[in-house]
Amino acid sequence: MSSSVPVLDGQDDAAAEAAPTPFSPALVEEMLRSLTKTIRTHQLYLPNNPIYQRAIDGLRVAFAALWQETSELVIEVTASEFRWLGHVVMRETSRAESLPWVFYKDGLRELTFLQGVEDSELAVLLDIIHRIRIASPEEDDLLTLLWEQEFLSFRYRFVDVAFDDAAPLTPGEAHEPATKASVRDEVAAEEMHPNIVRMEDFDSATYFLDEQEVDYLRREIQTEYQTDLRRNIIAMLLDIFELETSPATREELCGVLEGVVLHLLSEGQYGAVAYLLREAKTVASRAAELTAEHRARLAQLPARLGQPDVLSELLRALDSAEAIPAQEDLDALFEQLGGGTLGVVLGWVGRVQNTLLSAILEKTATRLAAANTGALVQLIASTDEAVSLEAMRRSGALRTPAAVTPLGAILSGASVRLRQGAAQALAEIGSPGALRLLEDAVDDEDRDVRLTAVRALGAFNHRAALPKVGDVVSGKAVRDCDLTEKMVFFEAFSILAGDGGIEPLDRLLNAKGLFGRRADPETRACAAMALGRIGTRDAMATLERAASDKDVLVRNAINKALRGGGT
Repeated sequence: MSSSVPVLDGQDDAAAEAAPTPFSPALVEEMLRSLTKTIRTHQLYLPNNPIYQRAIDGLRVAFAALWQETSELVIEVTASEFRWLGHVVMRETSRAESLPWVFYKDGLRELTFLQGVEDSELAVLLDIIHRIRIASPEEDDLLTLLWEQEFLSFRYRFVDVAFDDAAPLTPGEAHEPATKASVRDEVAAEEMHPNIVRMEDFDSATYFLDEQEVDYLRREIQTEYQTDLRRNIIAMLLDIFELETSPATREELCGVLEGVVLHLLSEGQYGAVAYLLREAKTVASRAAELTAEHRARLAQLPARLGQPDVLSELLRALDSAEAIPAQEDLDALFEQLGGGTLGVVLGWVGRVQNTLLSAILEKTATRLAAANTGALVQLIASTDEAVSLEAMRRSGALRTPAAVTPLGAILSGASVRLRQGAAQALAEIGSPGALRLLEDAVDDEDRDVRLTAVRALGAFNHRAALPKVGDVVSGKAVRDCDLTEKMVFFEAFSILAGDGGIEPLDRLLNAKGLFGRRADPETRACAAMALGRIGTRDAMATLERAASDKDVLVRNAINKALRGGGT
């Protein structure tokens, strides 16, 4: 990880000795700082995102300040620095994310920005830099991509990277390639040199490393390469913040930490972001002489990421990314962002297309819901139907008693889909309060809501619901039910009524009406199965009296119930 460090007065001897400038180098530093920030934002957000637009606007403001002083800005490029008229205006301490290195490694040694570049060609330049940073070795280099665009307000000078010490070349100039003879002369001179060291000369030496020592070094090197230095750097920055009480120093570090968060997010290092947020919270609580402004800036780090538009953009980027973060990294990040993000996460659970991310987000949502039941219960009343359904589903899975009241409100007047979700959640909670609400759902207009309610009332043996269930079984409403609903109602009735249900079931199975008519075969078959579930001697006797029924459907149901198939 690297960070852009503008060089202040007194930090660089060469800058101090450089010639006077026509205007303050701080304007150039500010423009480059804004450029670096915009490049990172470009990696994370789509062009229509408000955060991206604000970064672009900030960069244009920085350019506008420059154009009040000049119409042309020429930047010299080195491996780790940008220089302007001999002054170092940006220095990158590491090549991993170094903006100077991006240009330098492909041979660019001078950049010229002309007035108006921010209006027409800035977005194209940002796209090219982003492509280079994620490009594979087989793709075009930076010089080729720039050449293809034919910029008018952005110019550059370059050298052939194979002859880096040569003078800069402009398009159309040529260089003399090395000849085979010159290469042979260099090799021969090297072989004749007495001080040349070759590893093969030491293979048989007395003190050459043995195999165990080589294995040890190999393991240590591998461990070193696998160590995540990002957390060490974050810890160092926060240590400096805590120890250095100067407001100016802490102000600068706040900006650096905000930039680090953006950089880590663009690189998909969500575990490192979680670590930074957690440690920043600790530092904010214990740092001495901390101003209210700096405390607020540290506290705003998770708040900014937790904003719905920012978080939605992050999840959208994850859904289209090839590499998905580890479960523990995403859990750690959302743990730091807090319960306020639960609504956004629940809204995205059913929307993501990446199956791996869907499984990870499902577990993350469950963990967030379990840790933030208050926020979960509030989301049941969300105007976003997808969020409300997910909140109900998790309330049921967690058997959250506090969710009963808002679920009852949904059950009494929401859309069919929401009522189905509320009924299912109440059935899973199964508390006395939840079952009382499900009693009313027995009369719901929707078949699935009724089925869910009746199954739950029977499963929990909620005897208070017997009158309502009995009215359906014995009344005319049962005629309008399909076979599945009839079976559910009769099964619940047999559980709730017990021996007390034998008489009404006997009437349905065996009694004849005023004109000698009996109930329809499906209803009679369901009554037979219900008697079989009761299973007492009197219930079996009632079944045996009807064992020779002429209707095949009824007779089969009776035989099955007598064999114990109804239990």
